[in-house]
Amino acid sequence: RTSSASVRMAPTAAEQHTRKAVGLAARDASGHLSPLAITRRSTGDDDVVIKILYCGICHSDLHSIKNDWKNAKYPMVPGHEITGEVNEVGKNVTKFKTGDRVGVGCMVNSCQSCESCNKGFENLCLGIIPTYNLVDLDGTITYGGYSSMVVVHERFVVRFPDTIPLEKGAPLLCAGITVYSPMKYHGLNIPGMHLGVLGLGGLGHVAVKFGKAFGMKVTVISSSPGKKQEALERLGADAFIVGKNDEEMKAAMSTMDGIINTVSANIPMAPLLGLLKPNGKMIMVGLPEKPMEIPPFALVATNKTLAGSLIGGMRDTQEMLDLAAKHNVTADIEVIGAEYVNTAMERLAKADVRYRFVIDIGNTLDKEDS
Repeated sequence: RTSSASVRMAPTAAEQHTRKAVGLAARDASGHLSPLAITRRSTGDDDVVIKILYCGICHSDLHSIKNDWKNAKYPMVPGHEITGEVNEVGKNVTKFKTGDRVGVGCMVNSCQSCESCNKGFENLCLGIIPTYNLVDLDGTITYGGYSSMVVVHERFVVRFPDTIPLEKGAPLLCAGITVYSPMKYHGLNIPGMHLGVLGLGGLGHVAVKFGKAFGMKVTVISSSPGKKQEALERLGADAFIVGKNDEEMKAAMSTMDGIINTVSANIPMAPLLGLLKPNGKMIMVGLPEKPMEIPPFALVATNKTLAGSLIGGMRDTQEMLDLAAKHNVTADIEVIGAEYVNTAMERLAKADVRYRFVIDIGNTLDKEDS
């Protein structure tokens, strides 16, 4: 006769194949990250198993671990700028094979059947499953890329071009698609157009590079005069405006076809909308904490558009990476070890990074765990 104790101890088939991993997790709103043993699901028929080598640190990771958005599920393993190598694929997977260089961005699942999904805009699906801090369709909490490995449905994995280093390309999976998608869908990708990039941080510096890749004139609008030299000389911008300099702002009035607004601070909008030509567009990709005040005449009088954009679909993400490879667009990064991640978060809170931290997961996470 089998005892009840032995029945309880017997693992299920799923548990037998569940993969052990280690992540850097926040346990509470202090946001302090430390190693945590986690499990990943067994390999499904449509799944890709990825050994994570690098993961970028997005500013939203900092907001999430600190519970700034009041939706944190602890313990939380953040990270949605993931690059690595394929370790295993499910039997139905056709796009990838063992050893392929791949990436995973801001989402790992969706309903895969709604109108948005069917059109390639999984990012707009009401059932989108972010890469971390949400319950997946199988009932488990998603853990992000500050971890040793991940199992992801094939649809939400992208192939990494051989010419892009995994560490320099990791931030493109969030910052890159976040600026590329609105440029594509709002017609701000035409050679000769004049593009304004508001804010020169993790998003802004990539927007400058894609603007130049598209053959546009690019002007950076920043509150930091000290960024002028790097904007013009290192990033290749054509012009630089200090947003608080009235003379510089006045000289640039009605000159821009569009502005990619990457700023998350609440700033006066009327002067910025004044930089646009008639019929110009400002696309918001930053998320200010407080509601904005928009003077109606600043939009109506010269037929201007204010719009928002949220990352991009999987087809566009692959397209973005392929274009980045063609034009040598990568992020400017500072590679760090897992042991440095809490210091990096402190520096990120002070905007003390040019322009993205990337964790060397493959070489340092196991060491941190030991």
